[in-house]
This record gives sequence, C-alpha cells and structure tokens, in this order.
Amino acid sequence: MLEFAILGLLHRSPMHGYELRKQLAEVLGGMRSISYGSLYPALKRMRAAGLISTDEPDPHALLPADAPPLTGRRGKVVYTITAEGKERFHELVGQTGPEAYDDGGLFGVRLAFFRHTASDVRLRILEGRRRTVEQQREGLRSSLARTRERLDHYTLELQRHGLESVDREVRWLSELIDTERREASGTSGAAALPDPPDGDRSNPA
Repeated sequence: MLEFAILGLLHRSPMHGYELRKQLAEVLGGMRSISYGSLYPALKRMRAAGLISTDEPDPHALLPADAPPLTGRRGKVVYTITAEGKERFHELVGQTGPEAYDDGGLFGVRLAFFRHTASDVRLRILEGRRRTVEQQREGLRSSLARTRERLDHYTLELQRHGLESVDREVRWLSELIDTERREASGTSGAAALPDPPDGDRSNPA
C-alpha cells in the first residue's frame, strides 16, 4: 500500500520527505498514520529498486559572495519518480485481484488514484469491494440473529451500528458502480460521484 501511494503521489510531481508524508496523510484520510520510521526506509528501498530518484543539495556547491552564512540545517532531499517507477505504478493500477479491495485501507488508496485507472478496471475493483462488504454484512446479520437474545442493550446497539455502517457502504458502492456503468455506456456526460459513507473520506486524486 505504501509503495503504491508514494508512486501515485510522485506521479503528480516531485516532493521532499515532509511534503510527501503530509500528502500521504491526506490520501489515507487518517486511516493509517505514516511515521518517518516507515516512510524513509520505504523510500530507500524504492530508490535502490530504481523506482524513484533523489535530488540532494550539493554541500560543496560554491555560493555567491553575498550569500548569507549557512545555518547548518540540511537541505531538503527531493524525490522524483523514474520511468521504472511509472511502469510499476501503472502495473499496480491495473491489478484487480482481491488485494485491491479486500482490505478497506488499500481500497481507499486505490480509490484515491482512480483517475489513473481504466474504466473497466475501476468497475471490477468496485464490484469486488461490494461483494466483500456484502459478505461482511451477511456475517454481521447472522451473528446478530444468533446472539441477539444473549446480548445486553449496549452490545446490541454496537452491533446494529456496525451493520448500519456496512449497509451505508454497500449503498455508496452501488451508486459508484451505477455511475461507472452510465459513463461507460455514454448515457451520462459528467455524473457526480456520491459522497462516501461516514468514516471513509478518501479523496480521489
């Protein structure tokens, strides 16, 4: 997930580490916090794999005579996606297997970069996510039916709240799927995307 998100962000423009971490937090929508301890090792691995390159300030570069004295602060390293990185990103964008939608967090990241994804791929991912959530819903309904009489009021309300949240996600996914199908058939020129259900505020990039 982290590699995919980093490549997607650098596909837009080069960034230094602080800006990249900030943008990752926005893409993930608060679902997962990315620490520098996770980010920089990932960047190091991706650089070693040739997916990204760095533009580091030259500490020995000659400065103009009237330049202010150095403060000792290290210049920012700028990360840029390479041709190999773009190829890897488009490979990941094209994946439609369970890894693209079974995990809600990864699905949110995939959704954030849907503009780079082909229409038929978007549709398969959305339909796969809906099947996954529908299965979760059936499991919650079965569990609630079996244990209803043994649950106290608060636990029962908690389970009902979870079921309502899943219901909202199924409805939201169905609206997204309907929009994709209308646009694919050419019956709608610029259909508006439905608002995401509460708790999922990933913004498509």
